[in-house]
Amino acid sequence: VQLQASGGGLVQTGGSLRLSCAGSGRTLSTYDMAWFRQAPGKERQFVARINWSGGDRNYAESVKGRFTISRDNAKNTVLLQMNSLKPEDTAVYYCAVYSNGDYYHSGSYGDWGQGTLVTVSS
Repeated sequence: VQLQASGGGLVQTGGSLRLSCAGSGRTLSTYDMAWFRQAPGKERQFVARINWSGGDRNYAESVKGRFTISRDNAKNTVLLQMNSLKPEDTAVYYCAVYSNGDYYHSGSYGDWGQGTLVTVSS
């Protein structure tokens, strides 16, 4: 499956952005999906995960209460609503299709989008 992430940009501290991940070539509706992020010089980090139906979600502690992951299976899309953004949220954000293993580990995911850059200014 091909994944296209969009919605990144430059925002001030406290602002909001909504990221979108659109799938093509195959339906995403039967897969658990996740968002990861990677800041310069750092490892890729788990952000949020949603199961195939949208009924189960997990978040990194650092974003809990500020970010919301959702999905629209009819549109073959996964979303990440980011509120109360902080400078430490600055990173390239990637969406990914879960394969197997630990949900929190990037190695458990197969297909990845190209990433979208989020920059939060202080």
